[in-house]
Amino acid sequence: MKSLTNTSYSPLHTLYLLAGIGAAVCVGWLTANMGILVPAFLILAAITLPSFIAVFHQPRVGLVVLVVYTFLVFVLSRELGGFPFGLGMDAILMVTWIAVIFNHRRYDWGKVKNDLCYLAYAWFILNILELGNPAGASVQGWLQEIRSSALYWVMLVPLCFLLFDQKRYLNLFLYLIIALSVLGTLNGFKQLYIGLSPGEQAFLDEGSAKTHIIWGKLRAFSFYSDAAQFGASQAHLALIALVLAFGPFRWWHRLTLAAASGVLLSGMLISGTRGALFVVLTGVVVALLLSRNLKVLLLGFAMAFSGFYVLKYTTIGNSNYNIMRMRTALDPKDASLNVRLSNQLILRDYLRDRPFGGGVGVIGNWGVKYNSDKFLSSIPPDSYWVKVWAMYGIVGFVIWFGMMMFILGKCCGIVWNIQNKALKVKLIALTAGAAGVLFSSYGNEIINGTPTAIIVYISWAFVFMAPQFDSYRLSTKALVPYA
Repeated sequence: MKSLTNTSYSPLHTLYLLAGIGAAVCVGWLTANMGILVPAFLILAAITLPSFIAVFHQPRVGLVVLVVYTFLVFVLSRELGGFPFGLGMDAILMVTWIAVIFNHRRYDWGKVKNDLCYLAYAWFILNILELGNPAGASVQGWLQEIRSSALYWVMLVPLCFLLFDQKRYLNLFLYLIIALSVLGTLNGFKQLYIGLSPGEQAFLDEGSAKTHIIWGKLRAFSFYSDAAQFGASQAHLALIALVLAFGPFRWWHRLTLAAASGVLLSGMLISGTRGALFVVLTGVVVALLLSRNLKVLLLGFAMAFSGFYVLKYTTIGNSNYNIMRMRTALDPKDASLNVRLSNQLILRDYLRDRPFGGGVGVIGNWGVKYNSDKFLSSIPPDSYWVKVWAMYGIVGFVIWFGMMMFILGKCCGIVWNIQNKALKVKLIALTAGAAGVLFSSYGNEIINGTPTAIIVYISWAFVFMAPQFDSYRLSTKALVPYA
């Protein structure tokens, strides 16, 4: 056996060493002259290339990466900048689709022939037809708005039916979104009690301070697009975790889920997002109705009514800023609410003779950026329902709302008939969460935001697939309570 001290190096080894030293010197020089973007890009490339290979080997990796990326996209955007990281979601979906087509023989394409996919196709086609809207909205604004309003739905839902076609992927999805949301809460507390990162401070300095610092208090926004999306997402996942905590699982699972729900509710509070309260209230009502347990239903409604009464008719907890701000959500004299109602009256008059609206992307952030010459761009929508009404008109709004009601109704019908108790609780959690997001979107743009939109689309897909997961129906064996 040769001694390690006598190891000989070939000319090739020497060449590798010199190349490594040269690369290190080059990276150091570029970093000194161009900043942290250089090593960040190299790290991103080191992660991206293996992920790209993994997606082609196993396309469902792409969906897992997408879920994680939707939580982190604004961290990358704020802290690194210099690159449109939002387009990364589109790229991940596109690469996953290419990988699926490349491996097309592995999949049962009949699975995408279902109501949820058909609705996605129809809504996407309607958005394409909106290019001909006589109001003449900018194509650039349409291109940006359609991504969240239709493109992600039509690209993501069929992939879920093809790739997330087993119950274990439902469990993986729940683990991921709850864990990442708790991480978001911790980052929110870091913002309040430790301080902001350079990217977060720049976010406030660039104009967001006026909506994120209220009465001298910071509204935490964590690594989300803003405090509104942070609070709504925290409420959404708190509701999901709370429902799961009542499921037929091991005690330590239930305890962990209850603790996660408590942490997430605190995240909702520090966001200062008043509309997030309605995610929880609406979702709890839906969850209780789907539970089909009269005692739980009565107890739940009693607790919900008690909480509502305390917030609405008492001043308990007003010494806490977050509770005091949340209480204003139930005040009909709130100035913010009255401004929103006034804007809706203006929109009603403007849209009276425009049944197809002003065009996709004409209102909201993309309206301000690409349609500043249009009247609708000067009116803040403050609500996704109002935004749909303004973009698609009353005709489009009725179509969209009808589709949402059909999806929610069918989800409830599917959950109602599921026999596996553990699966049923998971589906109740997802359905209640999606319902809460939908109805609270009347007050804020929530259902079209990141990561909420991705979570809702995947939730719909899992509920629609649930009958094939129902082990009670597929087997004569006894139910496994901890499945």
